[in-house]
Formats: sequence, C-alpha cells, structure tokens
Amino acid sequence: MSVPTTETPMIQNPILKGFNPDPSILRVGENYYIATSTFEWFPGVQIHHSTDLVNWKLLTRPLDRTSQLDMVGNPDSGGVWAPCLTYCEGTYYLIYSDVKRWYDEPYKVVRNYLVTAPAIEGPWSEPVFLNSSGFDPSLFHDEDGRKWFVNMEWDHRNSARDRIRFTGILLQEFDESTGQLIGPIKKIFEGSEIGLVEGPHLYRENGYYYLLTAEGGTEYTHAVTLARSKNIDGPYELHPTNPLISSSGHPELTIQKAGHGSIVDTPEGEWYLVHLGGRAIDGKHCILGRETSIQKCEWREDNWIYLSNGSNTPDEATPAPNGYVPTQPDDECWDGNFDTPTLDLHFQSLRQPVIESWLSLTERPGWLRLKGNEPTTSCFRQSLIARRLQAFEAEVTTEVDFSPESFQHMAGLIAYYDTSNHYYLRISQDEELGRELNIIQTIAGPSEEVLDAGVSIPEEGTVHMKVTVRKTELQFAWSMDGDSWQNIGPVLESKILSDDFNELRFTGAFIGLCAQDIVQCRKHADFKYFKYTEL
Repeated sequence: MSVPTTETPMIQNPILKGFNPDPSILRVGENYYIATSTFEWFPGVQIHHSTDLVNWKLLTRPLDRTSQLDMVGNPDSGGVWAPCLTYCEGTYYLIYSDVKRWYDEPYKVVRNYLVTAPAIEGPWSEPVFLNSSGFDPSLFHDEDGRKWFVNMEWDHRNSARDRIRFTGILLQEFDESTGQLIGPIKKIFEGSEIGLVEGPHLYRENGYYYLLTAEGGTEYTHAVTLARSKNIDGPYELHPTNPLISSSGHPELTIQKAGHGSIVDTPEGEWYLVHLGGRAIDGKHCILGRETSIQKCEWREDNWIYLSNGSNTPDEATPAPNGYVPTQPDDECWDGNFDTPTLDLHFQSLRQPVIESWLSLTERPGWLRLKGNEPTTSCFRQSLIARRLQAFEAEVTTEVDFSPESFQHMAGLIAYYDTSNHYYLRISQDEELGRELNIIQTIAGPSEEVLDAGVSIPEEGTVHMKVTVRKTELQFAWSMDGDSWQNIGPVLESKILSDDFNELRFTGAFIGLCAQDIVQCRKHADFKYFKYTEL
C-alpha cells in the first residue's frame, strides 16, 4: 500500500543489517542484487534482492554443496571472502575466494573460483579454479566482449615484512571458452598512500576504466579508493579527493569502518555506492559485524564520481531514487516453529551443509533434531545452526527435549561469534546433580563453566531457554513451562561477539542451537521452536 508523502524519501542505513560485509552490487533490468561474504558459514555467499534500492530481502545462497565449497577444517573467518557478482548476455557470474589459512605469517592459502548460472536462483555450476595469488577476486566484462580478472596480490617474502604485503592489484584476461586465465599478468595499481589495497572492481564509463578498491584495512581506517585510466592496464590516476568514502578520523559518525565498495546505476541514470560499515555499541565493539550501507553519488564535469552529500563520509540516510514511492515493508516472516520441510533461509551451519546425518526435520515431525557432534571449539564438524543477530537489542527463545546420559552430552542455546568466542547455555548430565544447566563461556580461546555448580533440573521434561541481548549486555534465562522464567548466571559482556574483541576477525554475532556428543557423535536433542524477536 502506497503512503503519500511530501518529503524526499530516504534510504535508511545500513540496508543489510548484521554481518553482511564486502558488498558487490549488480543491476539486471529492474532488479538489484547484492552479494556479501559469508566466511565459514554455509551455504556460501549471501544474495539479497531489491527493486527499489530501499527494501531488501534475502533471496539465496548459491554455494550450497561441498563440490562448490568444502570448508571442513577452515579456520575462523576463513572460507568465503569478498564475492563479486556480475551479469553478461544471459549468464550470472559469481567469483569468490575460499581461504584455507589466513592468519599465519607469512602465507595466505587461498583459492579463487568462478561459478555461473542462467538465473540468480540457479542452478549454479560446478566451480572453475582460477588462481591463488591473492584474495578478493573480481570479473569485468568489457564492451568488446573480452573478460578481465583482477585480484589483490599477497607478498610473503621477507622484503615485504617491513613494508606492506598487499602489493597491488593484478590484471589478467579470462578465456571463457577454456575456463582459464590466459596471457600476461600485469600489476595495474599499487594503491594510494592509505595502503593495504584490496577489494578491486572494474567499471567502464565516460571513456575511462575506473578501478574501485578498498584500502586501510577492514577496521576503523577503512576506505574506498577510486582510480581511472584510458587503458585497462593503466596507468591509473587517483581520484582528486581520494578516498571516495571513509569514516577514518570521524569518531562522531554512527557508521564506522566505511570501505570496500561497489557502484551501480539505476535505469534512470542515477548512481549509488554500496559499502561495508560497522556500528559500535560502546565506541569500539561492533557486535553486528560489518554491515552494508548505501550512498547516493553523482558524476561531475571532470568525469569523476562523488558522494552526493558533498563529503567523503557516510550518511545514516541517503536520498532514494527519483520516483520512489514509500510502501509498507514486506512483513512476511517465519513463525519460528519447526513444522516445515525445510529450514528458514536465515539459518546457516558451520563449514558443512545440512544433511540428515546430523540434522533432521522429519525423524520427529514438528521438531528439529540435532545429532550431537564435536565441541563448540571445533573447526571441523559441529552440529550447530544459527542466524545472524541483526539488532542491538533482541531476544531468542527455544524449547529443547534432551536426555543426556553423560557429562560429554550437551545441547542448548548458543550466542556465537566463532570457536574462540561464544556463550553457551547447555543441558548436560552430572554424576551428583543429575540433569543440570550451566553456561559455558569461551573467551579468546579457553572454555570454562560460568557457574561453580550447575543448576539441577528435573530428569524429564522439556526445557525452555532464552537469551536477551541489550547492546553491551547478554543474559540467559530458563523455564520448565515457558511462562515462569529464571535468569541463570551473571549478566555477560556481549563485546566478545564482535570483530573488535581480542584478535581481528571478520564475521558477526549469531544466535543458534547446537548439540554435542563427544563419546559417539550420535546422541540427539530435539528443538520445538526458535523465536527471534528484535526488541
């Protein structure tokens, strides 16, 4: 239903809330798509859809089988980095990295792939391996029919240790007929004085090739750098007011870390930049991870693109496309009950696809069954599903039916960042207490029980669990009937669920369900519902 208004309609940022970094935007006709990084979460690459740049809906995740993406054993914040989504003559192209090792100096183990599809919903092809010289790959379709591949170059040598290992952007031609990169490799851009050049995307406008890159590292000094050349292989000159966008040096801004961008035009010829950014709960910690925001842009007489706000800093709201009429948002959502044949699209698993060997929606109709597997610190095979936290204040409840026989059997509700940082309210079995509750906290690596003694609960009956997040605070609670709730454990610090806690990581906070059987990997737990409510 249209809502009349005399004010200029605005797009509120971020447009993709909660862990949606490294956006690659594409328009095909009247449809816009944004692909974002998913790292160790499966399926890989998250794609949202819009017809107006204002309202966005999660549509699909193309990398949905292990032949396309095998991440078992990948480290935290490994996996899918910085996808690039493009379209040419009836085919969608998706370029992505699968990062196997990234934090051990001096090497990065990365493999860059291409998959294609006749429609955005698929079916998506088997992957074509391209190269491993660096991450953040991108594909450009030139007007003459040739295709060009770019990625950043990583330098592992001792000589790079005292300067910067991000040594520039490489260009090579892609031969679609053979599925191979061909011809010489040329370094076309070494970045600006900001440094740490990565995230390249090529465009052609106004007789120039424009190279959009990310610089400054994906933290508080992040930026988008723009350069141009008359020739695709350079030399490239920098934007006169570079960077195109950054929050660096502006702690007063709500959207920090602005960088890693991608541009798109509307059918009417308006231009927009999408970029990642983070919103801190306490001036530092971004528990929602790096999100995607959008800024309106304009081309000027010098054939350079600029932000329409006249600055190079991000706005919390930017003008919507001309002619946009505000409408009621689509409020269609899952009711939280596990009485459907498939999982809600917002759920993802860690490193592996959802298969009957560890998750079932049919063995006990109306319930989700998780068959216990490895502990929450494992980078291999966990029985865990979760969804993004997309608001600073939210509440999640569930009901679990679980009869542990050993202290090595556990199941419950988890607030998860990665294997080194999470809080877990679990049911287990104790020799003296019997069936009992406790919270396991894993902070910067080590795991320990929060309560000196667990809370004894009846040996039979389902248990309701709740976690409430209010910005900097996180509180668990439990109930036997779903009405009379009791808090358990102290108020915990939510900041451990952020990129900015302890060591650099790249994802965001998730809330989910999990089960462990460290004995035989078969003890199951059943969950009746999963209710996610933003407060």
